Amino acid sequence: MKFIKAVIAAATFAASLSAGASTTYSTYGNTTYGSNGTTMQTYGNTTYGSNGETAQTYGNTTYVNQGNRTTTYQTYGNTTYGSNGATAQTYGNTTYINDGHGNTSTCQVYGNQTYCN
Repeated sequence: MKFIKAVIAAATFAASLSAGASTTYSTYGNTTYGSNGTTMQTYGNTTYGSNGETAQTYGNTTYVNQGNRTTTYQTYGNTTYGSNGATAQTYGNTTYINDGHGNTSTCQVYGNQTYCN
């Protein structure tokens, strides 16, 4: 589940850069590289995005700081709910994300590769 949270954080970090575009994320150690140019590094419970955003996870809750705005994501079972109206549901290696504004994307994990469209 930790990796899926990272995927959701990745999708959040990259949303402004990859809206409507397919993105591949490759993870090596604590660093995730997006095909859209984003990079994320995780140290302990904190993930830092190359766009200046940070995500901190405590238990089932992740706080994504986007400058002057913080979005909270809470995970219950296979579903994650965002304070911004976003939801994500995970089934096996696939996560379905709804941004709360009618836009949906799907992320699939294969080894260290994550494919989102």
